Amino acid sequence: MADGDFPIVTSDWKTFRSLMPICDRYVYFDHAAVAPLPNPTRQAVEAWLKEAVQSGDVNWPQWAQQLEDFRTEMAEFLGADRQEIALIRNTSHGISIVAEGFPWQPGDNVVIPAHEFPANQYPWIALKDRGVEVRRVPPKDGIIDLKALNEACDSRTRVLSVSWVDYLTGFRIDPAELAAMAHEHGAYLFLDAIQGLGVFPIDVRATEIDFLAADGHKWLLGPEGAGVFYCRAPLWEVLRPTSVGWNSVDDPFEFHRIDPTWKKSAARFEGGSQNMIGFIALRTSLSLLRRFGPHAVSQRVLDLTDRICSILGDVGAVICSNRDKQHASGIVTFAIRDTDPIHLRQSLKQRGIVLSLRQNRLRLSPHAYNNEDDIVRFDQVLRESIPECRAN
Repeated sequence: MADGDFPIVTSDWKTFRSLMPICDRYVYFDHAAVAPLPNPTRQAVEAWLKEAVQSGDVNWPQWAQQLEDFRTEMAEFLGADRQEIALIRNTSHGISIVAEGFPWQPGDNVVIPAHEFPANQYPWIALKDRGVEVRRVPPKDGIIDLKALNEACDSRTRVLSVSWVDYLTGFRIDPAELAAMAHEHGAYLFLDAIQGLGVFPIDVRATEIDFLAADGHKWLLGPEGAGVFYCRAPLWEVLRPTSVGWNSVDDPFEFHRIDPTWKKSAARFEGGSQNMIGFIALRTSLSLLRRFGPHAVSQRVLDLTDRICSILGDVGAVICSNRDKQHASGIVTFAIRDTDPIHLRQSLKQRGIVLSLRQNRLRLSPHAYNNEDDIVRFDQVLRESIPECRAN
C-alpha cells in the first residue's frame, strides 16, 4: 500500500486512532502481548484473500514483490541495507538462526540476562550438547545488571544476547552501550528487539548491532508469524545456513538445477515459501507507523505512560518499572497492595480495559493511538475495581 493511502500528518493522533477499530470496544493497553490490527491492515489481508480465492497463484508475482518492497522498507526503518534483512517467522526463529548456525567450539559461551523472555533463553540453552556454556546473569533490584553482564564476558564469549526492552518491567537499554560491551570482548551483540521495534527509533549501523530479531505482532501492529531478522553484512557468511530450502539459493526459480550456492544476503536463511499474507499485513502496518516516525511515536507513548503512572501513584500502586528518561518504555508494570492481581485484571477486562498479568504483576502497554479518553476511562474503572478485588 502506498504512503498516499494514509492521509496522516505527524501529530494527527486522532486520525491514527480512527484507523484502529479496537477502540470501539476496548481501552487496549496490551501491545506488549499481541497488538490489534489497524483497519488498513485488515483491508490488505481481505484484498489478498479475495485474490487468493478468486485467482489462485495468478497474482503471486505481485505478492512476492510486496514482500521485497517490505524488505526494503524495513531496511530503511532500521538504518540497514536490504541484503541485511531476512523475513522470518518470529523472534525465536531469528535467534535460532544464530544459535544453530554459529561456528561454536567447545568452551565457548553466551552471556544473557537471567530474566530474559524464554525466546532469548531456550535457543542458547539448547547448545549445551555442543559444549557451549550459557551464562545467565541475575538482575539487580529487578533490572538488568550491566556491570555484571560485562564481568560475565571473557575471551571465550561469542555472543551477548539482550532484550532492547525487558518484557516484564519495560526497562530499556541503550543498544550502542551493549554493542560496545560485546565488541570489547570480541563478541557479537544479538538484540531481541520485539518490545521496542515500532515504538522507538533505532539505527543498527550507528549502534553497531550485529544481529537483531523481532516478530511484528506487538508494537509494529502486525499479525503473529511474520517478523524480521537483521544480520550485519557480511556476517551471514559466518553462520551455517539452517532450515535451508529452495528459496535459500541464488536463482531459486531454476528448479531443475540443484546448486547449493547460498544467496549473498541474509535472505539465505528464509528457506522455503513465505507467509505471504502475514508479511503483506505487516508491511501495511509498518507503512502506517512510518507516516508518523518513531521519534514522534516514542514520545507519544512515553507521554501516555507518564500519565498512567501518575494515576497509579494516586491510587497507591507500586510501580515496578524504571521511569527514568533513558530507560522508560511503553511498558508499565505495577502492583496494588492487598489487591488480587488476577481478579483485578479480570474486573478491568469485564469493564473494557485490556492489560496483561506477568509474574503476579499487572502490565500496561499503550500505543500512540491511545488517548486521554482512554486514560480517564482507565482511571475511573481502576478506582471502581480495586475495592472489589481486595484480598481477604
